[in-house]
Amino acid sequence: MQVSSNLVLITSRTGETASFTCDLTQGATYIHLYKYEEGTAPRRLLYYDSYNSKPVFESGISGGKYHVYKSTERRYTFAILNLKESDSGIYYCAIWDEHRNLAADTSPKPITFLPSIAEINHDNAGTYLCLLEKFFPDVITVSWKAKNGNKVLPSQQGNTMKTKDTYMKLSWLTVTENSMDKQHVCVVKHTKNIGGIDQEIIFPSIKEVVAAVVPTTEPPATEPPDDCLTDESKATGTGSKKACLKDKSVTADTNSTKSCLEGESSTLELQLMNTSAYYTYLLLLLISAVYFVIITSCVFRRTGICCDGKIS
Repeated sequence: MQVSSNLVLITSRTGETASFTCDLTQGATYIHLYKYEEGTAPRRLLYYDSYNSKPVFESGISGGKYHVYKSTERRYTFAILNLKESDSGIYYCAIWDEHRNLAADTSPKPITFLPSIAEINHDNAGTYLCLLEKFFPDVITVSWKAKNGNKVLPSQQGNTMKTKDTYMKLSWLTVTENSMDKQHVCVVKHTKNIGGIDQEIIFPSIKEVVAAVVPTTEPPATEPPDDCLTDESKATGTGSKKACLKDKSVTADTNSTKSCLEGESSTLELQLMNTSAYYTYLLLLLISAVYFVIITSCVFRRTGICCDGKIS
């Protein structure tokens, strides 16, 4: 599916209204409006839900600034009200192919990654990662907060990337030393969330992560039963185990070794999982950067499925 790619130059005065049309080759459910300014990545301002006849604005975008009018089934008019100097730029409307074979549930599917012990020890901080997969449409908002808190915390967001017929997005939060004892929540807003309720993905505190991997205390010593003590040890209270070891040394050594190996194996598995999460995080950052370069290149070459207007 495509939209017409006619370039329209619009010049209007401050305080006036500027408008341009978006012509589709066929009907579409969602029509997206982007703004591009030189030196920055294209930013989506809103998308128009033609099924419900309403615009959905990105965070920080005023609903009174942009209006969308449906002229015909394949023509939409975008209006920018009360123009300011900062409104200058290149505007694009875009759509995607609507012939999709989507699963019934297209809500975001979270995969979580906990901080690695190496990062905690080296930086005295920990990074939580929340990977959201298999959602549609691509409009999604991810934020972070402390559990039972209302303040939105500064976090990092990867680009929303297309994966076949659905989308994926990565968000991460770095927790510093002062907040290592707190649990944190990744909040996901998406139109396909079950019941229309925001997803809240809870992450354990950094201290819980460390405690699960690195034991902080030695197990208490176990006193041998009385029938294992010699007469001398009973009298002196030394609790010698020599009598027991004479008859059960092989069994005791075998069980002790097995217990030790199981403990080391469990700890190693946890450390490998956390280290794997850390390198997965780096790989996804690289993919996000490559995706950004491709999108920026497409904008400059004007090869996307778009119709645009330029305001100066």
